[in-house]
Amino acid sequence: VGTGAVPVEHDKANVNTPCAFLQLSINAFDYNCHVDLIKLLRQEGKLHRLRKARQKMSELFPLTEEIWLDWLKDEIRLTEDESDREKVYELFERAVKDYVCPEIWLEYVQYSIGGMGAQGGIERVRSIFERALTAVGLHMTKGASIWEAYREFEIVILSTVQPPPGSAPSQEQQELLNAQLERIHTLFRRQLAVPLMDMEGTYAEYSDWADDGVPEMVTRQYRRALQQLEKGKPFEEALLVSEPPKLAEYQAYIDFEMKEGDPARVQIIFERALAENCLVPDLWIKYTTYLDRQLKIKDLVLSAHERAVRNCPWTMGLWKSYLLALERHGADHQTVTDVFEKALNAGFIQATDYVEIWQSFLDYLRRRVDFSKEWSRELDELRAAFARSLDYLKQDVEERFSESGDLSCTIMQIWARIEALHCKNMQKARELWDSIMTKGNAKHANMWLEYYNLERSYGDASHCRKALHRAVQCTSDYPEHVCDVLLNFERVEGSLEDWDAAVQKTETKINRVNEQRARVAEKEALQARQEEEKAEHRRKAKADKKGQKKSQKVNRTGDKRKADDEYEQEWGEDAGMDEELFNTATEELMETESGLFGRRAPPRKTEPPGFRKNQRGSSEAPQQPQDVSKEQRIDENCVFVSNLAFNLDDPEGKLRALFQGCGTVQQVRPVFSMNGVFRGYCYVQFEDRLAVPEALKLDRKEVDGRPMYVSPCVDKNKNPDFKVFKYKTAMEKHKIFISGLPYTCTKETLEDLCKQHGTVKAIRLVTNRSGKPKGLAYVEYENEAQASQAVLKMDGSMLENFTLSVAISNPPSRKMEDKGVPSRLLGAAMPRQPQGARGKGRTQISLLPRSLYRQSTPDAKAENGTVSAPHTTETDGVHGGPGTTSPDTQSKSLSNEDFARMLLKK
Repeated sequence: VGTGAVPVEHDKANVNTPCAFLQLSINAFDYNCHVDLIKLLRQEGKLHRLRKARQKMSELFPLTEEIWLDWLKDEIRLTEDESDREKVYELFERAVKDYVCPEIWLEYVQYSIGGMGAQGGIERVRSIFERALTAVGLHMTKGASIWEAYREFEIVILSTVQPPPGSAPSQEQQELLNAQLERIHTLFRRQLAVPLMDMEGTYAEYSDWADDGVPEMVTRQYRRALQQLEKGKPFEEALLVSEPPKLAEYQAYIDFEMKEGDPARVQIIFERALAENCLVPDLWIKYTTYLDRQLKIKDLVLSAHERAVRNCPWTMGLWKSYLLALERHGADHQTVTDVFEKALNAGFIQATDYVEIWQSFLDYLRRRVDFSKEWSRELDELRAAFARSLDYLKQDVEERFSESGDLSCTIMQIWARIEALHCKNMQKARELWDSIMTKGNAKHANMWLEYYNLERSYGDASHCRKALHRAVQCTSDYPEHVCDVLLNFERVEGSLEDWDAAVQKTETKINRVNEQRARVAEKEALQARQEEEKAEHRRKAKADKKGQKKSQKVNRTGDKRKADDEYEQEWGEDAGMDEELFNTATEELMETESGLFGRRAPPRKTEPPGFRKNQRGSSEAPQQPQDVSKEQRIDENCVFVSNLAFNLDDPEGKLRALFQGCGTVQQVRPVFSMNGVFRGYCYVQFEDRLAVPEALKLDRKEVDGRPMYVSPCVDKNKNPDFKVFKYKTAMEKHKIFISGLPYTCTKETLEDLCKQHGTVKAIRLVTNRSGKPKGLAYVEYENEAQASQAVLKMDGSMLENFTLSVAISNPPSRKMEDKGVPSRLLGAAMPRQPQGARGKGRTQISLLPRSLYRQSTPDAKAENGTVSAPHTTETDGVHGGPGTTSPDTQSKSLSNEDFARMLLKK
């Protein structure tokens, strides 16, 4: 080290190797740590420790193709004698069992060729070649390399049996020569019958090699294989251009081959898919199910099941299928037991998985018992397994999951039925049912009826009556049903005394239940009344507060208000559009935008107070002439962008640059208020409507710290049913809604929490308009069962000292409520502008004297914020207002003297 002879990478290896060993001593199942340790030891050149590290990892995990090839090449370099070659052969045999890899098989056959000089070496090489063809010879893209290597090997053997030039072969040599030629012909014919890439070259090579030409039968097989190749080429091309792990492409390929119906081709495509998706349990389940039902070849089926549980040990369904396959193919009892013990140590993710794996093993043990004998070793083993399963669920499983996973005591029920049916031991069955009822099941009617049916089938009337009486006394969910069963039983079996006792007991029970229900109903009604009173109190308080605000607003005076009145009288523009309507992009909003931006107001003769100040402020805001009028706008080529920051610098330039990647931007039209302040929304128009879907993908993209909303530009007058809200508002049973989350919670944290209960497909954290979290989230699972399980497990749990509330997703109906819009009397010559839900804008002031002002009836508000036709307002018998006329105002207009007289009356 002092001379600098040791490379830097070796220096790092020397430092990190002890850390890797320490990490593995803590957690032996750390896959990545095993990989890192092997790389470090290989860099250091410590072959003895490297071999041990690889050996340990191969015992715990299947090794990838790269790890196996590195290991095999290292061992081949160290081979010195024949005994070492046998160890390498054993290593190759282990390698080809993990995954079906053409490269490993090619390395195997090439290594075996090096030992062909030993006794029986040629036959051994041929045997390995045949196994390689069976495993990967149908691989459409890589299988040809095995076929070509096999032919080259046989051609080399042919050259060794040919006589020297100029000499005639003996009869024995001629027989060997003919046999070898036939082997080569057979290899060509077999390969040409398989759809492989570059088949044309193989056919041309065979045409040159065969003295008598290609036989007609071989040509037909070749053409048939070419047709199959053409069918499979689209799938191969899809795999070629897609990114790993290519699961969707493989699924489509598998479905195609299963429809074609060739078992060998189905097997090879499954193996190819699993080599790149070895941690996908559903793929293993689909493969093993196909092998169990279609091929049914013992070695192939059991090998696939073993590899499945080694790759996905946490999946209970794979272990369950493995146990069934072992029993189906006649595996010995010790092998089945060993596999079951491994399953118990696999680390399942939920308690119910342990219940199911125990049930599968107990079913296997029950099928081994010969119940015609009074006693057998298998029966004792079955009873011991039942007892052990109950202890295991009570101790190990409850300690880990805080529940046994068997709330209905299914295992005990099965045990009791076996004792009653097969062993005729009702005493043991009753003891088991007593234990079941003491575990919280006595309140359920279905449990008592199950016990009653057992006694009815294998017990006696006395125990049936006793069970039903206890059921009537304890049941709380369906007492009427249990009472009916007891009365029907006494009608068939009981005496008069038994009938009287049953009637008295059932009447007492029903009366008690009715009293309890009445008390519960009274309590619920009281709570409902209290809630209504609270709601009414809140409504009154809200109305009082609103009235106070209105009175304060009416009494407000000052020069600023007067200036605004004059400004409103001259310009008559409304700047109070509610921000909640930005995403709807209504036609009325478009007209407002066109009026504020596209047309200039007429020049004024007098300037109201504060005009210069507003004039200076507006000159600083970015304004731009309108290039395209409303009539020229094409909604199909346009998107509506909202929720932008009001202080956004150069909104046109920023949005043009942002949407340029979607297509050619024809125009960006930001909307400004009368004093030149950007209003936070704009329109982006493209030259081509194909750019609109790409632009919509930018919805919720963050711009200057706020999520930008992008929605289609739709005329609500023409499309009144159009909705922008993209999330469903109906119940979604495969989704859960979580509230009470800490504001610091991220998607990754929530995914780690939720994936413990199933496969998480999507997570959406709910945010406000500024992008800040609300502490709410929607989580989508793969199916309803997983979502229900998550609700049961997560509701009421804690996360960073926050209590979570979890329920099935059932968002409220998204309907626009009618909101009152106070109307104002403006100048007679000025048109009325729509008003937002927050009331009047800064310049939206009535010119009527406040003493004569009276609140009008609220205007109806249409869906998505469009304003309906204004109602007529009334002020002391005088009808008038923007947008409305009356017979009085048409016949006679009021003068200033009329207003003065009305003021004096007040």
